[in-house]
Amino acid sequence: MDTLVFDIETQNFFTDPEVGWGNFGALKISVVCVYSYAHDKYWSFEEHEMDKLAEMFGTSNRIVGFSMNRYDVPVVQSYFNKKGLSHVNLWEKERVDLLEEIEITTGKRISLDRLAKANLTTGKLRHGWEAITLYKEGRMEELKEYCLKDVELTKDLYDLYRTRNYLFIPDRETGSVSKVSF
Repeated sequence: MDTLVFDIETQNFFTDPEVGWGNFGALKISVVCVYSYAHDKYWSFEEHEMDKLAEMFGTSNRIVGFSMNRYDVPVVQSYFNKKGLSHVNLWEKERVDLLEEIEITTGKRISLDRLAKANLTTGKLRHGWEAITLYKEGRMEELKEYCLKDVELTKDLYDLYRTRNYLFIPDRETGSVSKVSF
């Protein structure tokens, strides 16, 4: 079985009039990027490749992400269900959501960028809201590069945590950094 680290980008967002807050089924995927530990390889899947993505998720027992339980998993699972791929149920997988673990432990949320900079000394390539613009402008290679970088950061943070059993968490207000185990 495989462990997959993944991230998604969408063509639209909850604030769009045709979507509505919390309507995961109305969100449209632009790209899903995945790292496979079994293959030691990164992949990008566009919206029309959800069957290939489902095949990959079907062979995994653990999925890792950043805020995936609140966003990525519901969006992807909705796609799988609509496309007749509901035999792959992401909710039944072992899930490691780094942001959720941090929030449970500290009571606070943190951005992937701030977390990465505190632990890896590198951050995100772009802001999340730029992903929709990249899609609308047809800049798919840049969008994939952005999403893959987020997967790489998430994977590196996950690996770092597994190695040393803690992450440094910067406080948004004070700037002080705490060593947090979860």
